Amino acid sequence: MSALSVRLPNSLHKHLKALAEREGVSVNQLIASAVGEKLAALEAERYLQERASRGSRAAFEGALARVAEIEPEAQDRLG
Repeated sequence: MSALSVRLPNSLHKHLKALAEREGVSVNQLIASAVGEKLAALEAERYLQERASRGSRAAFEGALARVAEIEPEAQDRLG
């Protein structure tokens, strides 16, 4: 485990402490969780952009053209 010193505005620190208390976790745990969530979101975005760059509109439309045109079952219908 690493130690990290972070400077926060007083108002943010106050909200952070209050939230950690409400959640029943330490400020350190809350920060670690928040950083982990942010990293996961950024990695997911990077992954999806990389996958999208390998795709093509023509291949997508070709796949859609092979889908049978049938009515959805009653429980799958919108509205």
